[in-house]
Amino acid sequence: MRTYLSAALSAVLLVLLAVLVPVSALSAWVDLELDDTDRYLAAVSPLAADEDVRNTVADVVTDETMKNIDLGPLQETAEQFLHETALSFTTTDAFQRAWDSANRAAHQAVSASLRGDDGQAVTIDLAPVIEDVKKDLVDAGVPFADQIPVQETSITVLPADRADGLRDSFRWLRYCSVWPAVGTAVLLVLVLGLSLVRGGARAGLTAAAVVGGGLVVGAALLRVAVAVGRDRVLDEVPGTDRGAAAAVYDALTASLRTTVWVVLVAGAVLLAVGVTGRIVAARRGRTTVPRPRAG
Repeated sequence: MRTYLSAALSAVLLVLLAVLVPVSALSAWVDLELDDTDRYLAAVSPLAADEDVRNTVADVVTDETMKNIDLGPLQETAEQFLHETALSFTTTDAFQRAWDSANRAAHQAVSASLRGDDGQAVTIDLAPVIEDVKKDLVDAGVPFADQIPVQETSITVLPADRADGLRDSFRWLRYCSVWPAVGTAVLLVLVLGLSLVRGGARAGLTAAAVVGGGLVVGAALLRVAVAVGRDRVLDEVPGTDRGAAAAVYDALTASLRTTVWVVLVAGAVLLAVGVTGRIVAARRGRTTVPRPRAG
């Protein structure tokens, strides 16, 4: 009876950890990174040097600008020149400042979209970039530069429909905050500690194996959740914006992917220690020769 009860408790613990790991990681991520403007900017600011982001910005700026300019036979030449100029601008400190400013506004849009009643598309406005490119071209004496319109030109990083679908999940995760992570840590300490104190080394090894297995499964589920979320978001992003949107998503979820590896390694170590320890203990038990009784 005790064996069946132990097996049942082990199964419950494994499933509980497999659920708690992704929930803990996601709720802490929302509270500590996605909701914090400074940490959000720290994650996406380096993307100003990302090749996909730079190419997307240059493409969007060029396409939207050329829609409002008619240069006749020089249209194609002007478009190529403008694209090269915009791409060159993305290597400057001015673009870095414009990118940071645009993403600060984008973070406000993220918060508003996920907290509001109606989903709004989260975009990065490139109007400041167009304005700086226009200024550079005007200063260089390019004939058509003064015709470039400075208007809102955006890269979509989260479509409105996807924001609607994510809102309830993000509200729940934000409400949970870091407490699932705290609860998971307390649970691990209690399980491993009580197993050692009340059941000895063998029970401790069993608990380590079960905890390790739960952490490994939880890490795998978290990795799947991050990958599925990426695919679902990018499926609805316009093709011209997909490269930059993918870079932003990957930058924001980098800490989650790091968490996956940390939890996976920790779980694998505990699982290996627990299983190996039980095997060694079982072999020693079988090879122990009983001592003959005296008299």
